[in-house]
Amino acid sequence: MTQPIFLVGPMGAGKSTIGKLLAAQLGLPFADSDKVLEDRTGADIPWIFDVEGEAGFRRRESEVLADLCNGQPQVVATGGGIVLLPENRALLKAQGFVVYLRASLDQLVERTSKNSNRPLLQVSDPRSKLREILQQREAFYSEVADLVCDTDDCTPRQASNLVSERLLASADR
Repeated sequence: MTQPIFLVGPMGAGKSTIGKLLAAQLGLPFADSDKVLEDRTGADIPWIFDVEGEAGFRRRESEVLADLCNGQPQVVATGGGIVLLPENRALLKAQGFVVYLRASLDQLVERTSKNSNRPLLQVSDPRSKLREILQQREAFYSEVADLVCDTDDCTPRQASNLVSERLLASADR
């Protein structure tokens, strides 16, 4: 791959876990946009949400994405809401190869249930909130995707292998 590989999808789809494995497989650096944002601000995402609200977080997230769109081959795990802004979707499409890691609602609920570092899920009914998020973002994930990979019935390693195989196959075309 000669361009960045961006992993998109809802929280719990496996972007960070699969991204690290994929980067190692492909011999590329790995970046997690949420981690980059936290490192830059010196604050965690729940704190940023509390202080600046979702709009402030999304602005910072867009700045990090723009910096990660540097043309260097790397694997980038993006935040689940990166696709909400049209300018981010345009940047993803123009600057890299985009892989949508798709998972069912049941899987997302299971995978996110023990993580309190997800501000949007700090509600009385996280399942309903995840359903709402999926309905809001599904079309955007599909819009930017060069490749869709379902992660429900596979381990992170299997998903990484599947993405790697499909990436190599698409590069051969």
